[in-house]
Amino acid sequence: MSYKCSRCKRDVELDEYGGVRCPYCGHRVLLKERARVVKEVDVK
Repeated sequence: MSYKCSRCKRDVELDEYGGVRCPYCGHRVLLKERARVVKEVDVK
C-alpha cells in the first residue's frame, strides 16, 4: 500500500512487518494516498 510522508513528501511503501516510519527522514506521520476514482453513491 502506498503512503506519503507528511514531512519530506516522498512516497513510502510499507511491508507487513515494517514499522510505521519514513525510511528517508524518520518521521512517523504517513498519509494514505487516495484513489483517483470518483465513487458514486446510489441514494434511495
